[in-house]
Amino acid sequence: MQPSGEAEILAPDLQSQSGRSRDPERTKQDILDVATEEFAAKGYAGGRVDAIAARTQTTKRMIYYYFGSKELLYSCVLARAYRRIRQIEEYLDLDRLDPETALRRLVEFTFDYHDAHPDFVRLVMIENIHNAEYVKSSEEVRQANRPAIVILKNLLERGRREGVFKREIEPVDLHLMISALCYYRVSNRHTFGTIFDCDLTDPRVRERQRRMVTDTIASFLLTTD
Repeated sequence: MQPSGEAEILAPDLQSQSGRSRDPERTKQDILDVATEEFAAKGYAGGRVDAIAARTQTTKRMIYYYFGSKELLYSCVLARAYRRIRQIEEYLDLDRLDPETALRRLVEFTFDYHDAHPDFVRLVMIENIHNAEYVKSSEEVRQANRPAIVILKNLLERGRREGVFKREIEPVDLHLMISALCYYRVSNRHTFGTIFDCDLTDPRVRERQRRMVTDTIASFLLTTD
């Protein structure tokens, strides 16, 4: 987003120190990458645009040129974080797998993604601290997440039609169940690990819990009430 009337003022900043023009899209992505780390580590209030500018070798006014404000930058970071996981889900090509295998594949992917992207988990945690204030004002975030429910709706319908899934469950409830089991071990890994002397980053523990979460959700759908 670009504030009106600022393009002419800010245009000189769109060149690198060597005098060569920057790639605008690459610059925006670099800013978003660093902003993701900054906000995930320090939250919205603690994240500093000056720090993001310094790490990307840009300027504060260039960031405002591209994104409009700190609030809009933060909203873009949130939207991109959600969009990334949902886009990968759509490429899992679950329709080509039998329903149980497709379900297990989706759960395993969700588990792996959360485990590999703690910044995503931290951003969601921070936004919950803010009572979803910025999510509420972002139609892009809501649009980005709708495919997750559609994927589960289609999978559940196919599984029931083929007699594989025995239990009735709403797609949004299944999404909550999968997310909760995969999210908690990342969001609470430090407190849980310290209190119970359990290293959740240990590959053996990770694999055991990955199998446990996948089997739990699959077993829930394959059995009757």
